[in-house]
Amino acid sequence: MFQGTFDLETATPVDASALSDVLFERGIYWASGRSGIVDLVAAHKWFNLAALKGRKDAVALRQEVAGQMSDAEISVAQREARAWVTAH
Repeated sequence: MFQGTFDLETATPVDASALSDVLFERGIYWASGRSGIVDLVAAHKWFNLAALKGRKDAVALRQEVAGQMSDAEISVAQREARAWVTAH
């Protein structure tokens, strides 16, 4: 497993043709707090996108994350995922 850090200031955006694994890893990044901050909205968004790309285990993790979120937070995550799909 990766033990380093990511510099999100210089990171390049995820391409629309990105593999579901990349989207899944972004979900893991935010759900695990690798950045020092756990962001469940971001984690849900990336797991949702990974699931849309066919990553089956992303569905279970998205549901697990959703169990810790309010309905309003889930709505925000879903809006952000739709916006990402629209933009890419």
